[in-house]
Amino acid sequence: MTKAGLKSCHERIKPFIHNTPVLTSRLINTLVDAELYFKCENFQRAGAYKIRGATNAIMQLSEAQQQNGVVTHSSGNFAQALSLAAKSLNIKAYIVMPSNSPQVKKNAVLEYAGEVVECEPTIEARQTTANQIASATGATFIHPSNDPNVILGQGTAALELLQEHPNLDAIFCPVGGGGLIAGTALAATHFSQHCQVYGGEPLEADDAYRSLLSGKIETNITANTIADGLRTQLGSHNFPIIKKHIQQIIRVSENEIIEAMLLIWERMKILIEPSSAVAFAAILKENFKNQKIGVIISGGNVDVNNLPF
Repeated sequence: MTKAGLKSCHERIKPFIHNTPVLTSRLINTLVDAELYFKCENFQRAGAYKIRGATNAIMQLSEAQQQNGVVTHSSGNFAQALSLAAKSLNIKAYIVMPSNSPQVKKNAVLEYAGEVVECEPTIEARQTTANQIASATGATFIHPSNDPNVILGQGTAALELLQEHPNLDAIFCPVGGGGLIAGTALAATHFSQHCQVYGGEPLEADDAYRSLLSGKIETNITANTIADGLRTQLGSHNFPIIKKHIQQIIRVSENEIIEAMLLIWERMKILIEPSSAVAFAAILKENFKNQKIGVIISGGNVDVNNLPF
């Protein structure tokens, strides 16, 4: 998790990822009275930042491990990312997906040659099913967010953003399993003098907010949020990083998520998913006047036939 480790991770995965564009909007800047720089991972391979961590994790496996394939559980974006990363490296991928995952994400996994195994939409069912596959096939389990190699990979998005805009006052990203915000925090710590990191989280799945208050990993009894990519919880590898380096987690309502998502669709003319809108919704909710703020647009894998507006 060192500065050198993050730099070497970035060099390792560069051939397999896009250095995604950073976009701005004069109208949005006027609206929030700040300068916002959107790191558009919706233009990333597989449509989300998660190809970064997935690729790094697979490349760190031994040759014997790679021959037996990899397995993960995911509601969608990491499922697609691991499938595509594995396909690029000629490795078998088994993907456990909750039965209520968006069909567009299930279809994408199949297109990337991942083998989909559906389970009940609970954290316990996801992990149990993945463990069963690992035992039966010898595949290596790669957690979507609670894996040091995944965290380092996800941090390369913020690393690229800071290379392009080194004087940011803050970076915002959505919080689900914690891999992105932990990686972002590492990048800000190692490659910036003063950049603070904030998380946006749905009120309906606010385990990270409560975890920071209690000092231990909390769970969600329900996760009834439109931000389907954030229906998960923090882990033992990323929570200590988050506790140490995160400035604040700002909770947003479902209506605030939808309004933020619509604003980006209408004004920036780019397609983002609800989970991506959570970070921007957090900025809209608070006052960051006159600051230079980076925003990680985490992904664009949305079912256009089932939009919330």
